[in-house]
Amino acid sequence: MTPIHFAFSSAFLLGLAGLAFNRAHLLSALLCLEGMLLSLFIALSVWTLQLNAMNFSIAPMVLLTFSACEASAGLALLIATARTHGTDRLKSFNLLQC
Repeated sequence: MTPIHFAFSSAFLLGLAGLAFNRAHLLSALLCLEGMLLSLFIALSVWTLQLNAMNFSIAPMVLLTFSACEASAGLALLIATARTHGTDRLKSFNLLQC
């Protein structure tokens, strides 16, 4: 495994570990998801550059677009929950109550 591949895989795994083990706030979960998607974007970009695959060069832009959509939906959800519940702590949410 090259150092570049190790860096991208470790960045993705750190984001995954932060998402799995740090469930205190909704904002921290959203930041972990963004870190995972950005590491995937950079890895996909480097992979297309290494292979000189020009027909596959649109894939990183599609992933970046999905990442932006996910971020905007997550922030809208964060604002909605902060307005209704008063906090973004995941422990204080009751999913059975509207």
